Amino acid sequence: MSHSSGTLSILWHDVLDSTQETAHQLAIEGAPHGTVVAARAQRAGRGTRGRPWESPRGGLWLSVICRCQDAAPPDAMSLRIGLAVAETLESLVPRAPGIQIKWPNDLHIRDRKVGGILCEARWRGPRLDWVTVGVGVNVCNEIPDLLRRSAVGLVEFDPDVSPEHLVGPVAQCVARVAASPFHLAARELDSFGQRNWLQGREITSPFRGIAEGIRNDGALLVREPSGQITAVCYGTVSAPLATTQRRD
Repeated sequence: MSHSSGTLSILWHDVLDSTQETAHQLAIEGAPHGTVVAARAQRAGRGTRGRPWESPRGGLWLSVICRCQDAAPPDAMSLRIGLAVAETLESLVPRAPGIQIKWPNDLHIRDRKVGGILCEARWRGPRLDWVTVGVGVNVCNEIPDLLRRSAVGLVEFDPDVSPEHLVGPVAQCVARVAASPFHLAARELDSFGQRNWLQGREITSPFRGIAEGIRNDGALLVREPSGQITAVCYGTVSAPLATTQRRD
């Protein structure tokens, strides 16, 4: 089933293996910028680095095909989209507390994960062909008991919220900002600074240090015990809550 939201074509499926895989196949077949694949459930959803992503009914699971002649650096794109999605969700669920971003692509509410972003690029030789941007948000899907301390759904703050209510505005903001080829602007860096879940926290991986912010290419800046500032340009970081420290 498909319907339009503004200028976007949203292709709804009841169940898919992966909205990302379906979107990539549509892109191969020539689907234009802004094509959206959404599913009420996924059998094989995935997160960063191929990790499985639980995608039961009640969540928002979508992928947007983005045709970008020039792309921002990968981390900058992911963070730019994360900022746009956070702002959009807050406007649609105003009773939810402020959404923070855990570098490079997780959305948090009060130390519990509410969603995530996944950007996957496909190239034709040296030329970027497209980027498929996956967005997963816990809405009114059931959170397993083992994850209740680390994950949260938007329904906790608005009992009437639904994936159908969110899909159009979220997909539109992704299609709009993903096409920007530039590094993060000063306004975006300031906005990220206000949402930076890692700011001042002690991280333990990929090395030990204190998170200090980001560069305009999206790299995470970490102050090592020696005082040296080192940039983390890809991968994931670990910041156990039990060892959280903050710097004034």
